[in-house]
Amino acid sequence: MEQHCHKPRIFSGIQPTGNLHLGNYLGALTQWIENQYRYDSIFSIVDLHALASQDSHLAVPIVEKVRQTAALLIASGLDPERSALFVQSHISAHAELAWILNCLTPVGWLERMTQYKAKAAQVEAATAGLLDYPVLQAADILLYQTDRVPVGEDQKQHIELTVDLAQRFNRLFGAIFVVPKPLIRPSGARIMGLDDPSVKMSKSLAEKRKGHVIGLADPPDVIRGSILQAVTDSGSETRFEQASPGVKNLLTIFEALSGNPRPAVESRFEGKGYRYLKNEVANLVIAVLTPIRVRYLQLVNDTAYLDRVLGYGADKVRPVAVSTLEEVKRRIGIEAPCSG
Repeated sequence: MEQHCHKPRIFSGIQPTGNLHLGNYLGALTQWIENQYRYDSIFSIVDLHALASQDSHLAVPIVEKVRQTAALLIASGLDPERSALFVQSHISAHAELAWILNCLTPVGWLERMTQYKAKAAQVEAATAGLLDYPVLQAADILLYQTDRVPVGEDQKQHIELTVDLAQRFNRLFGAIFVVPKPLIRPSGARIMGLDDPSVKMSKSLAEKRKGHVIGLADPPDVIRGSILQAVTDSGSETRFEQASPGVKNLLTIFEALSGNPRPAVESRFEGKGYRYLKNEVANLVIAVLTPIRVRYLQLVNDTAYLDRVLGYGADKVRPVAVSTLEEVKRRIGIEAPCSG
């Protein structure tokens, strides 16, 4: 089994199910980018997870979405020379370890997942893949002996399941897996929809609702229009704790992108009205996202470069995954140990 004894290792994944948006950027990607210099960093475009979305492959083939996602990640600041970026399905150990972990996972653990309950309620018939999503996610993480998992707040329950599975396996078969911990950004970890601040900004909802998200590659006029149309209220409160959900969401976006502390943000907007707040948020979002859009448009059609980056990332991490899986199989007795 591969051991790492220098930098702590981080692993995280993102689905190629649609255009990445500001919620993805503030909830997870900024952590990926900040931490790639401090950690041994492994990031995956999780196309197998995307299959759990029943319509994920219908409009645009997943392979095209994978390249679009890779281009956006690199444009956002992910450095493929420092971080391993690869496609989940290109390393078969993910699916193989997931099956082994399935055989240790009580169904009740999966049925209590809040994301499963929410997504199952939105479809006519939930699939086994939708129920089993967290086990494959656990396999993704545990394969690489991951120390920290930078995720959005909504994924915290899935990381807790990963911890439970790692501890159960280690108890039954001897210590193999590193027990990971989540890295959750204290501010901006949960960005809500501009059209409905009661729900998280979502790639799937973006396909149905205009103005729901701010896409990382949206042009400036679209960004400004979406923010100016954002739901607020009829008042003028701009303090975080007293503000309505829509206003608090705008304040949170400004806080996260500016890096200013909450008292400074509240002071900046006190008594100036929501039109001023929206314009200032729009100006800041456009300033941050315009360089990402420019770089993305340069990269997205260079399929040879993107495929080369993804292939290099897979080659870099495959030995780690294979080593972990071989040790797991030896411990559970389905592969004879090497002689000599």
